[in-house]
Amino acid sequence: MLGPGPETLAVGAFVALLIGSWLFTRVRGGSAGERQSRKRHQEAQQREPPVDIGDVETVAIREFTDHHSGERRAVGKIEGFVIFVEDVPDSCAVTDVIRVKILSFNRGHTSATATYLESA
Repeated sequence: MLGPGPETLAVGAFVALLIGSWLFTRVRGGSAGERQSRKRHQEAQQREPPVDIGDVETVAIREFTDHHSGERRAVGKIEGFVIFVEDVPDSCAVTDVIRVKILSFNRGHTSATATYLESA
């Protein structure tokens, strides 16, 4: 009886390499992007927010997201700190610059909620 041919061995080695690579990535903590995101989140938890409640700030809209309440929110950043803006008119678009008032922080103070005041 003959053993597996070279093609079978090559496919088996390739599959083993894929599984080994996947396991190594999982043990190491995910992709480079996931590790960088986790690192930035940890750093954000350790620093003071660059804004205070009641501050009026100017931000550019980076994107829109749907809040769990179903409301559309604009997303902006101040010194890398994420600001979720509510009550943004439908006429606003990504890259528009708006003025907002900071209302509150999330539990870990890693982001803030603000309300739209006007287009800047």
